Amino acid sequence: MARKLNFVFLVVIAVTALLQSSVAQTNFQVGDALGWTIPSSVSTYSTWAANKNFIKGDILVFNFTTSQHTVAKVSKADYDSCNPNNPISIQTNGPATVTLNETGAQYYICTVSTHCSFGQKLAINVSAATSSAPPPSTSPAATPTPAPALAPAPTPSRGPATYIVGDALGWNVISNASVAYQNWASNKTFFVGDILVFNFANRTHNVAEVTKQNYNSCNTTNPLSLNANPPVRMTLTKAGEHFFTCTVSGHCSAGQKLALNVTGSTTATPPSSATSPSSTTAPPPSTTATPPSTTTNPSVPSPTSGVTPPPPPSSATSLRVTGLCATFLSIVLVFLN
Repeated sequence: MARKLNFVFLVVIAVTALLQSSVAQTNFQVGDALGWTIPSSVSTYSTWAANKNFIKGDILVFNFTTSQHTVAKVSKADYDSCNPNNPISIQTNGPATVTLNETGAQYYICTVSTHCSFGQKLAINVSAATSSAPPPSTSPAATPTPAPALAPAPTPSRGPATYIVGDALGWNVISNASVAYQNWASNKTFFVGDILVFNFANRTHNVAEVTKQNYNSCNTTNPLSLNANPPVRMTLTKAGEHFFTCTVSGHCSAGQKLALNVTGSTTATPPSSATSPSSTTAPPPSTTATPPSTTTNPSVPSPTSGVTPPPPPSSATSLRVTGLCATFLSIVLVFLN
């Protein structure tokens, strides 16, 4: 009998230890919907990380288009100076996953061109995993009180969006370029404050904003603005039609040109203030922008960007030990019989 009691005691200790050692593992989508890209502000990713608690064993998911960005783990000195030459580790295929397997400060940058200096960098602090699970509540369950019905909150205005022109194609001379760039723009709604990013190799292209007349005739002698240092970031500061070309000889006529229409406001229409269930709210006016007409013949399908859809975010994937506990309890019952 004493041997059986000793065995039961050891089993109870083992099960308790297993329950206390179970921890939660969280997947973080870096930047959330923005993904891993050139942000509109150098503080974007530090703001994203500020209200999050990173634990050893958690996973960072960097969503980006392969060949457009990278994820490199670097030292603090290289993070501060945006030095991409001595990475601790580097991943070039998106989406990239990084398991946080050590505690302390960790630093990540994009090593492509000047992306880091534009704010594509992330610094986080990783804490040790907690080892104890909270005890179960012993108080009787209270009857929940139904919450009063609330009127729906107004739809918030979206912030400025950043668009990579052509996605994986970048800003280049390609087959059917004019059709490709117009197809790229046709399913997007651009607002004042949004940002266009033109990616191209240095000294091979440039970005000129021109009038509609010069756009149609590929006259590049009098641009409204001209930028030649990649990546070129163009903030859409006013509503209406905008026209962009490359002024390098023959590139515009080969189709390296983009026309788009910018909507003036991102403010959503507030809902009706009436609280009666029978009252209805008129739908907001359509914000779909109609792209300006071009001289090309549409019908070529838009090229895909090659972005792998990000995995659905996981709030906390628990490592459960229920089956193991059941096995131990079965062994206890056998020895007690």
